[in-house]
Amino acid sequence: MLARKGPLLPDGFFLTRLAENAKQPNQFKTNSQRARFITKNGSCNVAHKNIREQGRFLQDVFTTMVDLKWHYSLLIFTSAFLCSWMLFAMMWWLMAFAHGDLEPRDPNGEPGPVPCVTAINSFTSAFLFSIEVQVTIGFGGRMVTEECPLAIMVLIVQNILGLIVNAVMLGCVFMKTAQANRRAETLIFSRNAVIAPRQGRPTFMFRLGDLRKSMIISATIQLQVIRRTVTTEGEVIPVCQLDIQVENPLRSNGIFLVSPLIISHTIERGSPLYEVSAHSLATEDMEIIIILEGVVETTGITMQARTSYTPEEILWGRRFVSIMTEEDGRYSVDYSKFGNTVPVRMPALSAKELDQIRGVHEGDVPEGQLQGWGLVRAGRGGFRRGGRTCDSSSASRPWYAAQPEKEEHVKAKEKNGQKKTVQLEEIGRKIEVEGLGDFSDRE
Repeated sequence: MLARKGPLLPDGFFLTRLAENAKQPNQFKTNSQRARFITKNGSCNVAHKNIREQGRFLQDVFTTMVDLKWHYSLLIFTSAFLCSWMLFAMMWWLMAFAHGDLEPRDPNGEPGPVPCVTAINSFTSAFLFSIEVQVTIGFGGRMVTEECPLAIMVLIVQNILGLIVNAVMLGCVFMKTAQANRRAETLIFSRNAVIAPRQGRPTFMFRLGDLRKSMIISATIQLQVIRRTVTTEGEVIPVCQLDIQVENPLRSNGIFLVSPLIISHTIERGSPLYEVSAHSLATEDMEIIIILEGVVETTGITMQARTSYTPEEILWGRRFVSIMTEEDGRYSVDYSKFGNTVPVRMPALSAKELDQIRGVHEGDVPEGQLQGWGLVRAGRGGFRRGGRTCDSSSASRPWYAAQPEKEEHVKAKEKNGQKKTVQLEEIGRKIEVEGLGDFSDRE
């Protein structure tokens, strides 16, 4: 893990995060404030109204109490103990009153009958005895005698109910303090996402980092686009959730969050962002939700961190700066540059328009022959540009093999004594090779 000294974050980190919007404004930002489903801190921005079946929340009292805000939880915690103490104090006082223990007696006279509970002379003393019984303080001045079997029964009932109240209340407080979203407070996302070219394709990217030394085990990242969609039948779907594939060499959404990572999504055919351009980005009615799930290493509790990006928070034609350096045999991360970006040269066209310019159209190439951005499989793991594919007769030949020529052309060249030349396409340049037909025959 990365070693850190001093505070978790340098002072410049907070100033940088506050100045990100001022330094890197989105030139297509609109004045209207869009509603969002997930806020930047990960809470759900959805209000539930007109719920008629409120009793369902009481059927799961424990979860309801854990979900309450802290001031409500503390109020219920205090009220539960006070009410239980007061209830049993009333029972002890009534028992003493019925047995005659509250009648005044002459201290110099003959001793009266044995009381049910010693030293109970008023409701205040009964309340103190109730506290002693339930929280097992036991000062020793008051105790239950064998005179009243009913007092023994009340003592047993109060102890049992006291243990239940203690378990429920303390369990709620523990669960609220140990909730998985508390661990998510130390997971940070970049305030803005970017769209920049990577490996020749426009790519949606954002940065994710973990401030704690303890790791998130089995961390997975999930991206979803929420947008308003109209079906072919005319049905309006106000919240349509579409998954976005995360680029990962492991062909899964699992990540190893040992240092800040740039999570990327290549915008290609089938992507919800395939038709988004720099000019249409500002008018898009969508929200990209980021969900990180994993297991906390220290507690073993499954946690989830969330954030979202609206079109105003997506910067076109910018790339994140590098924040990791190698110093004294270990890697060092500069969190003061966590959200900084730099401009890059990038056309304002969408990925679909770029594919159309390069001759890649939907339906003009059989499935399985398109590779990336107008790239065609080029033999032994290579690619060549152009968006053209081989027909079925030449699909089995390598890309550098000579293309079949018409028979009359071959005979004409043999009569004239000309050598056969073949046009080869490499990535970025063309080469004329003589006699490649003989070479391909040897292969």
